[in-house]
Amino acid sequence: MSKVTSAANAAAAVKDGAIVAVNSSSGLCCPDLVLKALGERYRDERHPAGLTMIHPIAAGDMFGTKGIDHLAQDGMIDTIIGGSYPSGPSSSEPPLIWQMLGEERVAAYNVPSGIIFDMLREAAGHRPGVITKVGLETFVDPSLDGCAMNACARARPIVRKIEFEGDEWLYFPSIKPDVAIIRATTADERGNLTFEHEGAYLGAMELALAAHNCGGLVIAQVKHVAQAGTLRPHDVRVPGVLVDMIVEDPEQLQTTATSYDPAISGELFRPLDTFRLPAFDAAKTMARRVAMELQPGWVVNIGFGISANVPRIFLEEGRHRDVTWVIEQGAVGGIPLLDFKFGCSANAEAFVPSPHQFTYFQAAGFDASLLSFLQIDTDGSVNVSKLSARPHVTAGAGGFVDITARARKIVFSGYFNAGAKLSVGNGKLSIDKEGKVAKLVPRVEQVSFSGKRATAQGQDVTYVTERCVLRLIDGKVTVTEIAPGVDLNRDILGQAAFPLAVADTIRPMSGHLFMPDRMEAHFCLAVAAE
Repeated sequence: MSKVTSAANAAAAVKDGAIVAVNSSSGLCCPDLVLKALGERYRDERHPAGLTMIHPIAAGDMFGTKGIDHLAQDGMIDTIIGGSYPSGPSSSEPPLIWQMLGEERVAAYNVPSGIIFDMLREAAGHRPGVITKVGLETFVDPSLDGCAMNACARARPIVRKIEFEGDEWLYFPSIKPDVAIIRATTADERGNLTFEHEGAYLGAMELALAAHNCGGLVIAQVKHVAQAGTLRPHDVRVPGVLVDMIVEDPEQLQTTATSYDPAISGELFRPLDTFRLPAFDAAKTMARRVAMELQPGWVVNIGFGISANVPRIFLEEGRHRDVTWVIEQGAVGGIPLLDFKFGCSANAEAFVPSPHQFTYFQAAGFDASLLSFLQIDTDGSVNVSKLSARPHVTAGAGGFVDITARARKIVFSGYFNAGAKLSVGNGKLSIDKEGKVAKLVPRVEQVSFSGKRATAQGQDVTYVTERCVLRLIDGKVTVTEIAPGVDLNRDILGQAAFPLAVADTIRPMSGHLFMPDRMEAHFCLAVAAE
């Protein structure tokens, strides 16, 4: 019997009060047609109401894939637990879901993506919950925010601190979904799913298994439907025994603004000279300096922002294969992509399910992580997840907390302050107009990364800015390098909102960082010197 049905029929099967888990990462793997049908049904019938939505990674964005905003209607969602949320430019109106949580119309939580996947896996095994050290001393910790994004959520805590085997842990009860909504490329009539045009698997299997084992419903959106028995078993990532309903959408995008790019799904390898290299500016100088922190043979995680261009620095310098890049959506190797395609990689060596990738990250199986910062404070803590003035500019923490919890080496990058006008060239940095908003502040608005815990664990933490390099040394944020053209007292110490430590010997940042030509031997020697 065929499991193929319409999006409207699938939406009609979701009951009031259901716990609904969605497999997506912005536009990547987003089952947008099914989410749209759910939103339309509620608009017409006022059902299903009072949903609890579970999003390990955000569904939708502000660039053409509406995702969760289809459901952002009063009364439809009671609670949302997200690893991340749709984000976009500060000049745009916030997504509807951000407006709802800001106005206390929904209880909203920001739980690290890896922990949400863990909670679902525990539910699939009918185990009570997740015991983890990930998130201790950050906003995840109930001693701080307990993952709550608003007062509605704070009134209903979802995490508590416990003692176990003489040690301190965080405990998250497992989540038992009533519905899982996932997406693939092809389904046969029996529901077997293949992902040949997708740029990731994310947690499709884990969400399907959790819903199925908890007596729930699994809805799969696909681009094509094939005859039963015609899919190669090695290609099937989710077996049909776990899938209840199939919704066909021949128009589904591979990811936001991308109909189909075979390099994203690993069906061909792009020539290296087709990748866009970063323009020469202050951001590029930072990406170059970040690259110099790495060693050949390392496996390195990268995040959004300055860090996202570091693989292209290696590419430009002819050192592409020196480092293997890994991202939370699951790609291993290749070149992580930018803009609408962020979260995808071209020319990847492998795709790993996101829950497995997060297990790899949580236990520090990799060598280094390159991430951004919004704020740094006096003990080296970092905020990357909260900006009260325009909250939708950040997507929340996503996998940031999972990645940094035990990482052996972390390189944060960002501008020293906000709003400065800068120019680079002739081997130096010029600050043409100083910024007005400090980013090195006495206390960060939200602790996404705990400097105190990093110091206690002996983590190697570096902060790269356009005008200096800082390191966390003995619990103090310490200036260790200065860009040519920059004055220590005026441009660095005088622009930080707390006293910075200064290393006994301060090195100049290489003048070759601030020249438009390739660094060549200077880059190679810097990488090898470590």
